[in-house]
Amino acid sequence: MDSLLGRALANPDQPADLDGVATRLMDVAYEQFCRIGIRRTTMEDVARRAGVSRITAYRRFATKDALVEQVVRREFRRYLDRFRDDIRPARTAVDRVVLGFVSSMRAIRGNPLIGGLMEVEPDLLVPSMINDGGRTLGTVQRFVAGQLRREQAGGHISPEVDVDLVADLWVRLSASFLAIPGQVVDVDDEARLREVARRYLVPMLDT
Repeated sequence: MDSLLGRALANPDQPADLDGVATRLMDVAYEQFCRIGIRRTTMEDVARRAGVSRITAYRRFATKDALVEQVVRREFRRYLDRFRDDIRPARTAVDRVVLGFVSSMRAIRGNPLIGGLMEVEPDLLVPSMINDGGRTLGTVQRFVAGQLRREQAGGHISPEVDVDLVADLWVRLSASFLAIPGQVVDVDDEARLREVARRYLVPMLDT
């Protein structure tokens, strides 16, 4: 499972070319991962619950790792869709930053798979997130930097802002909140998260 998230998040917006059987296998795998975790789930379990043969399952996904990557990738695409929906009502860049930060924390914490794995199998997910040479955080950083470049192009933030650096700082901060339990900021307290975003994230957009 080395670099699980890094592999899964590669080209997250690229839909997988999947047929009905593959989709059913992914649906069953998702349920199994959420229920008993990734380590305890086998390809044989997934195939049986999906009503297909073991051979058919392996024709769609050559390895269990390949199946895991596709399931995690699909969840991340869903997160990106939700993120865009959440920030759409915002009228200013400041509001989009605040809503985006809260949306990210809520979506990941509340996701039965990603949030659940952080609780149930942190030794699987967290090292993959932080010890893969920066690939996972780099993927998320590029997404956030892209959002900030759109703000610059629209004249909503200064062209002097180093969007790559700001995105990197935001992503590292968010990852630490998610991966390392803390006693000062409750990541399930949305009012507190909004306060943190307004007081400490938004000022990074000033030059």
